[in-house]
Amino acid sequence: MTVTATPPAPKLELPPLKLGPITVDTPVILAPMAGITNSAFRRLCREYGGGLYVAEMVTSRALVERTPESLRIISHDDDEKVRSVQLYGVDPVTVGHAVRMLVEEDRADHIDLNFGCPVPKVTRRGGGSALPWKTDLFTSIVQTAVKEASKGNVPLTIKMRKGIDDDHLTYLDAGRIARDAGVAAVALHGRTAAQFYSGQADWTAIARLREALPDIPVLGNGDIWSAEDAVRMVRETGVDGVVVGRGCQGRPWLFGDLMAAFEGSDVRHKPDLHQVAESVYRHAELMVETFGDEGKALREIRKHMAWYFKGYVVGSELRTKLAMVTSLEVLRETLDQLDLDSPYPGVDAEGPRGRAGSPKKPALPKDWLESRALNAAQSQDISAAELDVSGG
Repeated sequence: MTVTATPPAPKLELPPLKLGPITVDTPVILAPMAGITNSAFRRLCREYGGGLYVAEMVTSRALVERTPESLRIISHDDDEKVRSVQLYGVDPVTVGHAVRMLVEEDRADHIDLNFGCPVPKVTRRGGGSALPWKTDLFTSIVQTAVKEASKGNVPLTIKMRKGIDDDHLTYLDAGRIARDAGVAAVALHGRTAAQFYSGQADWTAIARLREALPDIPVLGNGDIWSAEDAVRMVRETGVDGVVVGRGCQGRPWLFGDLMAAFEGSDVRHKPDLHQVAESVYRHAELMVETFGDEGKALREIRKHMAWYFKGYVVGSELRTKLAMVTSLEVLRETLDQLDLDSPYPGVDAEGPRGRAGSPKKPALPKDWLESRALNAAQSQDISAAELDVSGG
């Protein structure tokens, strides 16, 4: 991997991130992303830099029922120093059972709860970024999860958004509730559910949460596309670390840049097309190991192609072929047809990636916004609302 120097920057005086008994020397967290942060991608990222690498989100119900897919999602490589799992749930009892399972069966060293997902199939059931609006439900879930996790000295954190929309913000209340319940850290994505991934992340809100919770680590998430963005977020908001999601899609080497930047180094990865192609092929090989099924692995790798080759000169015909690969052999043959001597394209390969979506009215349960407390009908619905598939 080619590395180049950028103008020197002073070293950030940012201490390692402490999450209970866990020390994360480079205070960077890979955000859990459904269909992305499986063990193959986590390994790729770990090979470039330090941090905490969280598995794909798994639903509490599916985990308690031990579905094969849920058990795959929480599986970790033997050399993953910290086995990090993110849970989604809307029922305190089910979430508690899932945390207890992870702790008693020694399946995780760190557990995160998802209160940030804006996907309609999640929010319309009262989950994800919709849930903190119901203060009683949110409090019960977090308190139950912390209690169960503490039995094994497993740190529990939460990840959330600013709120449902600008008229229904929840992050300050939710942060204080989580802090009082004993969470190890709180991460805030500086967008509302209504924004989805559109517009700009509100780093001012992240700074406000950092100020409101001086006694626990606060992590910032949103619009970190480069190491320089991460450094700027830390300096502008005072957070204890950053959470990186879409910015690393097709760029596992971003974690090397982040580690270098936090150490005050000006070294950055600027891969030419040959190096990108080799990363794609290695990613595919690791996917085959992860799924044990070459066909499934190659179907999964297709979504990564546009991210990896963003900004590079790749003809439309080859892009189409890469998006339809069926085997490692076909992938190798297709990659070899690229102009592998093409250099790093600079700014065209950087910046936002992935679908941002557009602002939209969040899908919510009936009468959800009428009160901060659950009514009788909503309480009844919640007990049956656990999804049995992973979310977005």
